[in-house]
Order: sequence, then structure tokens, then C-alpha cells
Amino acid sequence: MKGDRKGRTVKQNKAVKSKGNPSFSSPTSAVSAEETRILTEHISQQNLFKLIHLYEPHRKTLILKKFFKMKRNQEVVITTVIEEEARILEGKVSAIGRDFVMLTNLQRRIWLPFTSIESATIPFGTPTYSNPHQHHIYDNQLRQKLVLQFGETVTKRDALIQQFFEESIRTNLHSWKGSWVEVKTASQSHFGKIIKTDETSLYLQLVKTESIIPLHEIQLVATVRIFSLWKEVLKLIF
Repeated sequence: MKGDRKGRTVKQNKAVKSKGNPSFSSPTSAVSAEETRILTEHISQQNLFKLIHLYEPHRKTLILKKFFKMKRNQEVVITTVIEEEARILEGKVSAIGRDFVMLTNLQRRIWLPFTSIESATIPFGTPTYSNPHQHHIYDNQLRQKLVLQFGETVTKRDALIQQFFEESIRTNLHSWKGSWVEVKTASQSHFGKIIKTDETSLYLQLVKTESIIPLHEIQLVATVRIFSLWKEVLKLIF
């Protein structure tokens, strides 16, 4: 009887393995989940300030990047200087790159290089959340794919690319080819459809006119509404 039971158990184990259901990795910490979360955030903040101390010229970029990651999918208020004029922009943090942040609101999508941001905060009266993974739902199947097929899984979803990788403003704008945008620099505004980006420039096209904008001169990129677009087209025609 014992031999029969052992035989059935071995067969069951083999059947489970043959179905391709690998188990998850072991827990990441010996303490509770809440204690792990607090400890992780504390370590992250301490590491950040040590990096700032060692790389003082990158202080602004490091602080802004950390702040926006803490406010992912939340409303923020940004003060920026565009064309030598201070402006206040509000929107939800949609993407954070190594050198820019993308905001979205009911009217448009806005790309802001960190170099054009004077300060960033949250709207008055808004509760403070510090969870950078808000609104990301990881079901069991997705968890298994991330553990076992990370590269293939992430590259198929824009949301996961934003979660795990830091794009530059160049690569992000390139992924929005065909979108109609307004680009502001210190000297002028450009309207057009995104054609491409390369290592140094953003290329726009409006009717038969092509604009080449150096990436380091960009202060703001924003999607445009139909009315604004036709207004610029009529200017070129007449």
C-alpha cells in the first residue's frame, strides 16, 4: 500500500511539473510586507542623497526624477520657464524618463525636459501618496511572465516599458511619430507632425515645410487641438 501511495505521489508531482506551472521565487524579506516597504523607501531616499552629494551637478535631475516616480499616475503642479515667461502646468504624471516627464490632462499631452522645470509639487489639498506602482495590476499570469519571460513581456506593453525602463525624450517622442504637436524653444514655437528623431534633433512637418529642432533647445512639447492646427495651416497658405 505504501509503495502504491508513493508511486501515485511521484506521478502527481510529475504531472504538475509537466503542465508548465513554475513556482514563484522566495519572499524578498524576512520581515512583514509593510516593514519591507518602509525600509525599502528609507534605503532608497538615503541612497538618493548620497548620490546627490557625490554628483552635485545632477542634483536637479535626480530629485525631479525621484519626485515624479513617487507621484506616478497622480496630479502634480509644475512651474516652468518657457520663452522667458514663468508658467504653471497641471496634469497627471504619465511617464518619467531619464531627462523628461510627461503629463496628461483633459486637453493635451505635455512633454517637459527637466531642464525647463523650476519646481514641482502637488495641488493644494491633495492627499500625499508615495507608491510609485499605483494603478499597476499584476495578476498571477503576468507575474509568471515577468519572472520567466521578462524581456518579451515588457516590450509588448507601453505601461511596463515605462515602469521598468527610463527612456530619453528623444526615444519617447520617436514612439509618437505621426502625432501633431507644438514645440516651444526659447526663441519660437513650431507646429507640425512628428516625423522622426535622431541623436540631436526632432523633425516636424507642416504641409510641405519641415522643421528641424535641436533636442537640447526644447522647453516644451504638447499635442495640439484641431483648431490650433488649422490656424497654423492657414497661416502658411495665406
